[in-house]
Amino acid sequence: MRFNVAAAAASAALLAGGVSADDSQKVLKDESASTVAEAASSVSPVEVPTFTPTKLKAPFLEQFTDDWDSRWKPSHAKKETGPDTEEEWAYVGEWSVEEPVVYKGMEGDKGLVIKNAAAHHAISAKFPKKIDPKGKDLVVQYEVKLQNGLECGGAYLKLLRENKALHQDEFSNTTPYVIMFGPDKCGHNNKVHFIFNHKNPKTGEYEEKHLSSPPTAKIVKTTELYTLVVHPNNTYLIQQDGETVKEGSLLEDFVPSVNPEAEIDDPNDTKPEDWVDQARIADPDAKKPEDWDEDAPYEIVDEEASMPEDWLVDEPQTIPDPEAQKPEDWDDEEDGDWIAPTIPNPKCFEVSGCGPWTKPMKKNLEYKGIWSAPLIDNPAYKGPWAPRKIANPDYYEDKTPANFEPMGAIGFEIWTMQNNILFDNIYIGHSVEDAKALADETFFKKHPVEEKLEEADKPKVEENKPSSPNDLKFTEDPVTYIKEKVDLFMTIAQKDPIEAIKFVPEVAGGAAALLVTFIAILAALVSGGSSPAPAVKKAAKDVKEKAKDVKDKAAEAVATGTEKAKEVTKRNTRSQS
Repeated sequence: MRFNVAAAAASAALLAGGVSADDSQKVLKDESASTVAEAASSVSPVEVPTFTPTKLKAPFLEQFTDDWDSRWKPSHAKKETGPDTEEEWAYVGEWSVEEPVVYKGMEGDKGLVIKNAAAHHAISAKFPKKIDPKGKDLVVQYEVKLQNGLECGGAYLKLLRENKALHQDEFSNTTPYVIMFGPDKCGHNNKVHFIFNHKNPKTGEYEEKHLSSPPTAKIVKTTELYTLVVHPNNTYLIQQDGETVKEGSLLEDFVPSVNPEAEIDDPNDTKPEDWVDQARIADPDAKKPEDWDEDAPYEIVDEEASMPEDWLVDEPQTIPDPEAQKPEDWDDEEDGDWIAPTIPNPKCFEVSGCGPWTKPMKKNLEYKGIWSAPLIDNPAYKGPWAPRKIANPDYYEDKTPANFEPMGAIGFEIWTMQNNILFDNIYIGHSVEDAKALADETFFKKHPVEEKLEEADKPKVEENKPSSPNDLKFTEDPVTYIKEKVDLFMTIAQKDPIEAIKFVPEVAGGAAALLVTFIAILAALVSGGSSPAPAVKKAAKDVKEKAKDVKDKAAEAVATGTEKAKEVTKRNTRSQS
């Protein structure tokens, strides 16, 4: 029974603090469980898969294994910039095959990496044998990892036209290509290119056909998968990370159009001299009304206006600044007579105005402006003129633009401001299923890991964080509540203990309750035996009364502290504004 008094005292202490024992234990239990769960999740390692070379076969499949340099050759050509400039760029950018250094999602998985920022890079690899897509699906798929992001530069590939003169050492921006595909960004211009070179069946000349509304590239540091599929029926689709983002027709979605117009404007046709294409004219029969006064002003003096009674005619609008003082280093002989600067006359702000008063202007109701005849339909109007149509001498109809020319190599010819762009797992072939299988073995294993690493790398955002200690609640975060309140109490108490008790009564009340509890427990221990002595019972009663008194004083202090907090907030707001 000796601990009944202690229990009563402890209850009184908790009552003074304003929080029940059940609530505090529940919150502490939940907080502990949450903390343990967060700690477990933060230290649990991300399981990273290990790279295994694929057994899939394709006309060209590149995973940048140890023999990669037997296929890929950097270019040493000069970049041609056009006939009107003497400027030349050399492909000095370096290449390397290595594992990623940002968010590595697979052990042992190496890729081709651009090593220099603000440099021109060019590298290519010949196909074992030419790839002819005629009558087949063409599938182009590869991974891009922008380890340093991408502000301005390209990350696209080119499928080069097969020809005997294709030399890797001379690969450049002028090397003929069949398809260009992949992301490109500079400033607000951000797109996934799909360009193909189309051969004019009549002239034999090549012309680039650009996708008119390309999708937007994903500029992230995780690996992104880009897939292009072109079917023999001239339809295409573009995928990002396995999701289709664009699909359509080669015959409808590209500019210039694959096939020219069947008819064109006759270049020799001219508009007849008597052709009238003015739809409306001024009414020739209209006359200016006799009472139309073109000289009437837009505004006139308001003759009905009168000077306000509080207008101070004799007060100047500006006065010398009474607080201005002549500088100590002012020399009247050298600088002239010192004149105080003027300021707006404060008396003028209290009345309608100062100085000479004049009648204001008002809009002239008689004003009409310059007269002009109203417009009527032109009886001689023939409509807009257009030249007559004639048959297009250059017309042709290519019904199978998907029958691209044979391709002999793949190349990356890129200028970029960011380095560490990584390319990997390139598939060029005819099987949509094999391309998907390769992605399942590589991209779809590493990408979730990279996303977890990226998420873990983000700074933790504290949601609903209280803006001040006064907004804290014990039941929501008891540890932070106690820490912040005690810190605030000690900071104020160093300057004014009384203000600290008023401003943070919870700490003062809790301290008093703990002191009362300690005395009660000590009395219980000293009394001994199974039954409390009369003195102990009296002590228990005193504890209850003191606890109640502490609670009442704390409540009163809370009200005072709240008003004090509002005053402090107002002062801070005024000082900041």
